[in-house]
Amino acid sequence: MYYIFLAEGFEVTEALAPLDIMRRAKLGVKTVGVTGEYVTSSHGVTVKADMTIDALTCEDIEGAILPGGMPGTLNLEADQRVLDCVKRCFEDGKLVAAICAAPSILGHLGILRGKKATCFPGFEKDLLGAVPTGAHTETDGSVITGKGAGCAVEFGHAIVSKAVSRAVADKVLGDMQCL
Repeated sequence: MYYIFLAEGFEVTEALAPLDIMRRAKLGVKTVGVTGEYVTSSHGVTVKADMTIDALTCEDIEGAILPGGMPGTLNLEADQRVLDCVKRCFEDGKLVAAICAAPSILGHLGILRGKKATCFPGFEKDLLGAVPTGAHTETDGSVITGKGAGCAVEFGHAIVSKAVSRAVADKVLGDMQCL
């Protein structure tokens, strides 16, 4: 199962666009409310999470996805359970994806050392040990990073490309009239 972690102040597009693309690709994906069952985005959109973090064990985790936004990124990083799941994914060679400000969390965990990465401009200093590229998305091994909300569809495409195949990701975006 792939988990998209939602905390108060998350960027709605960065969470829901990849979620939609992943579900269209038939991936098992659930949203996880870190700060409760109902989570409000940085722009006042409230989303009911599929589950709360209290119900998450990370035993079946295939990937962890972190949307950015403020203060959502700070709220994600403040929860040790989120960090533990992200570290577990990385150590097991499973997918770890973060967009906008959230790649800073990966940088703080040491996950980006020696990897190409991108983030929202101004957060490059937090990509500790990474090679910042400024690209819309970067995939380096099992780690995917994205620049911001305007790149959320491309970020979802990168996730599906890694999790399933580029052909499936291209078909999903083609069906959505993005390609």
